[in-house]
Amino acid sequence: MNDNMVEIFCKNNGVKKMYPAGTSLLDIYKDLNLQLKYGVTAAKENNKVKDLKFRVYKPKTVEFIGVDSPAGMRTYVRSLCFVLYKAVKETLPGARLRIEHPISKGYYCQVTKADKSPLTENEVATIKAAMKKCIQQDLPFEMATISSQEAIELFKKDNATDKINLISSLHSLYTNVYKLGDVCDYYYGSLLPSTGYLNIFDLITYHDGMLLQIPNRAQPDQLESFIKQEKIFHTFAEQTEWNAIMKVNNVGEINLAVADKKSRAINSLIKIAEALQDKKIAKIADMIKERQTARIVLIAGPSSSGKTTFSKKLSIQLSVNALRPVAISLDDYFIRRKDTPLDENGDYDFESIYALDLDLFNKQMTQLLAGEEIELPYYNFETGEREYRGNRISLKPDDILVIEGIHGLNPELTKMIPEEKKFKIYISALTTLSLDDHNWIPMSDNRLLRRIVRDYKYRGYSAEETIHRWAKVREGEEKWIFPYQENADAIFNSALLFEIPVIKKYAEPILMEVPCDCVEYAEAFRLLKFLRYFINVPDNEIPMTSVLREFVGGSSFEY
Repeated sequence: MNDNMVEIFCKNNGVKKMYPAGTSLLDIYKDLNLQLKYGVTAAKENNKVKDLKFRVYKPKTVEFIGVDSPAGMRTYVRSLCFVLYKAVKETLPGARLRIEHPISKGYYCQVTKADKSPLTENEVATIKAAMKKCIQQDLPFEMATISSQEAIELFKKDNATDKINLISSLHSLYTNVYKLGDVCDYYYGSLLPSTGYLNIFDLITYHDGMLLQIPNRAQPDQLESFIKQEKIFHTFAEQTEWNAIMKVNNVGEINLAVADKKSRAINSLIKIAEALQDKKIAKIADMIKERQTARIVLIAGPSSSGKTTFSKKLSIQLSVNALRPVAISLDDYFIRRKDTPLDENGDYDFESIYALDLDLFNKQMTQLLAGEEIELPYYNFETGEREYRGNRISLKPDDILVIEGIHGLNPELTKMIPEEKKFKIYISALTTLSLDDHNWIPMSDNRLLRRIVRDYKYRGYSAEETIHRWAKVREGEEKWIFPYQENADAIFNSALLFEIPVIKKYAEPILMEVPCDCVEYAEAFRLLKFLRYFINVPDNEIPMTSVLREFVGGSSFEY
C-alpha cells in the first residue's frame, strides 16, 4: 500500500476507495458523486462530526450528512449566525449582537447599538440585505488554530469580554478561531465550507430585537413557519433579566465565579438561584389560591424538565395556602397495552394522548368535582392491564387535585371539565445561559444531560440507550407537548444557572462508556466536548429539595 494513500469507507453508498493523504471530506464527497436530498453540510468521520474542509491522513469511515440531520442543522445554523454577526458589524458599527435563545421556531437576537437607541425595522431590513449579499458572494469560512493568548488579544479589539472570559477560564494553550472576510469569531462546532451553502433563512423584527428564522427541520427546503410564543418569550426575558442582575450571562462568567474561591461567589449564586425558583413556585401557588374556582392543577412539560420535583414543591406551597393537594397519576389511565395506538413503525405509541382512556379520566374527574366518591384505577405495567385495588377518594372543600403528565395542557385531555376548574402549568428547562454572545446552549442538551444521568443512576440505562431513544422522545414532544405551551396559566423555568457545571462530573464518566463504533458515539462525543467548557462545581451546596436532585441524587423527596 502506498504510504501517501488512505482508504475511505463511505457509509452513504458502501463504497471503499483510496485517496491521497490530506484529501478534504468535501473533495471525497464530490468524487463519490453523492447527491444528498437536501445537500451536504458536514460529515461524520469515525462517528465524530467534522466540517467538510477536514482533511484525512489515516483510514476513515465517513458518513456525509445534510441539514435534515440534527448535526447538519446545527452546522447550518451556526454558519448562519456568523453571517448575521458579520452583517451587524458592517451595518451598525460598534453594536453588540447577542443571540439569546430559540423561540417561535427561530432564534431571538438582541442588538445593543453604540448609541443605545432602539433597533428599528429599517435597520433589521438593512442587516438582512447585508446577509444576502454575503451569501451571494459565497465567502469561505476559514478556521485557524492560534495561541489562546493571541485569541484573547484578537477579541480585545472588539471588546468581546464574553469570549475573553471563556477562553481565559479554559486554560488551553491553543484556540480555534474562525474568519469570514475580515470578521473573526469563535464557535464550538463545525461550520459550512462557504456562505453559498446558506440558501434558506429570514430575519424579522421581533419585540425589541430580531428573530433569525431557519429551515424547517422536517422539510429543510422550506422556511420554518413562525409560531407566536408570547408566554414563553416573557419567561425567557424574566430569566435573562435575573441573569443580568446576578452578573452571569455566559459560561465564562460562571467559570470565573467557580474559580473565585476567596469570595465563594458560586455558593452565593447557588443560594440565590434556588431561592428564586422557590419564590416562583410560591407565587404560582398564590395564583392557584386566588383563583377560587380552580380544583384541578395540570402540570405538563417535556422529558427531564423536573415535573416530579416541581409537583412536590408546589404541593408544599399549596399546603401553606391551606389547600390540601391530592396527587393523581395519569399513567394509571393508560388503556390496555394491546389496544395502544401504533406509530409509523408499528410500535406502541405510549406518547400519544390516545394511549390514555380519555373517557374514563374525564368521567372520574367530573364525578370528583361533583362531590362523588370514585375508585382510582391502577395500571399494571408488567401485565399491560388496568386493575382496581380499592383506592377510593372524594374531594373535600379544601382539596385540590394535582395531576402531572405530558398531556396536561392538551384540551383533549380535559375536554369535559369546565375551564374555570383548571389551572394549567407548563414546566421546562428554559436555558438562558450561553457559552458566549453567539453560542447559546440548546435547551434539549440541558434536558438530555439530566436524563442521561438519571437513567443511568436510577433506571439502569446506559448513555448509549438514552441517546438512542432521545430522537423518539423529541419527536413526541414536538407532537404532543410543545404545541400546547401557550395554553398554560403559569410557566415555570426549572433550569438552574449552575446546573451543567454540577451535572458535568456525573455525566462525563457515563458518556465515556459509549463505544466509539456505535452511531450514538457522535452525540456522546459532542456532549463531552461541550462539557469541557465548564469548570466542575461540587454539589454539596445544592439543597436536598432542589429540582437538580431529581437527577443527580440526594433528594429529600421520595420518587
